[in-house]
Amino acid sequence: MKKVLPILILLAALIVTAAIAIGVKRTKTVDWRESFNEKSTKPYGVSVFYNELPKLFKNDTVRTVYYTPASYLKANSENGDGDHVAKGSFIIIGNSDYLDDESIDELLHFVDTGNTLFISDYYFSQKIHDTLSIDIDYALNKKDSISYMSFENKNLKSTIIDKNVGVNYFSSFDSINCHILGYVKTDEKHVNFIDVSFGKGHIYLHLEPKAFTNYNILKDDRYKYVEGVLSFLPENDVYFDSYTKIQSGYGDAEKKSNLSWFLEQLSFKWAWYTSLIFTLLFVIFNAKRRQRIIKIIKPLPNTTIAFVKTISNLYFDTQDHKNLIEKKITYFLEKIRTDYNLDTSVLNDEFILKLASKTGKKKQDVKTLINYIKLLKSKKEFFEDNLIILNKHIEAFYSK
Repeated sequence: MKKVLPILILLAALIVTAAIAIGVKRTKTVDWRESFNEKSTKPYGVSVFYNELPKLFKNDTVRTVYYTPASYLKANSENGDGDHVAKGSFIIIGNSDYLDDESIDELLHFVDTGNTLFISDYYFSQKIHDTLSIDIDYALNKKDSISYMSFENKNLKSTIIDKNVGVNYFSSFDSINCHILGYVKTDEKHVNFIDVSFGKGHIYLHLEPKAFTNYNILKDDRYKYVEGVLSFLPENDVYFDSYTKIQSGYGDAEKKSNLSWFLEQLSFKWAWYTSLIFTLLFVIFNAKRRQRIIKIIKPLPNTTIAFVKTISNLYFDTQDHKNLIEKKITYFLEKIRTDYNLDTSVLNDEFILKLASKTGKKKQDVKTLINYIKLLKSKKEFFEDNLIILNKHIEAFYSK
């Protein structure tokens, strides 16, 4: 072990040095991908917005929808098999391109019955464009990367979005059924937020999903713009779409174990690896058993049989039949007293009847044994046959 200790110290020093060197050189890269995932704490995740929804709709229920609108809204309809009937506002932030015709039909039916649909994305499915008679165009930001967003209602707070190469806007829409709610401006001012009346409900279409991300909500007072957008939604239950985040590649990237966060932190990562290495070294160099060998102690032999043989030989050599007969009778009567609680001082018919009753033996067999004992007690001279007969009677008493 003394030879191994310097090696362990040197190895530990190398690990610590490598950790420090990597920590100095390594620069943590910020992930600017637009995942719009409600569990992501990255700049363009929407975890802050998602966690604030219960506070903004504190008198209503906020549900997270992990299924397509087609399956979820059908199940939670009047004739469905869901837990409740879906009524309120259905919110989709980014990644709405997954919506197929069946889901769009179900969402339109949901709105037609008096509910609300809110989608914030750069573009929408073609069926939405065709059904609502809208077109979307794109304009490059020629001056800088900042776009300005405002409301038709001047009382609501405007905001800016930076890191924007260009903006999407509504190039045409049905002016009868559509109402302008907001604008976006780069070089020119364009409409980017409209309210479309559909049946008994409303569809709100917004063209800047980055406004709802962690980066923009937490920067300065940009959250007030989000509050202004949500102020158009009625006070009712909210259904937040999460199916798009599960299906998108970015959503899958967010699914990590709890350990992954620690491994992303440099200090935790090297502490974890160092502990694993030292644990492995400890197991390797301490695998040899250090406890002294326990001496095997043989158990004492059973000498009962030898003792019985010695005693039996003693009596056999001396031919003391009287002594053996008296001891067998004494032992037998003592066992009767102990096991059956009977008085053995008088061996009469009453005693025979009680003994037969308690032992379940035949009265005649018990009577034969007791009478023979009485006979032996009256004799003064004994022979080997007397001892053999007594022993047979006693063995028969216990065996039957």
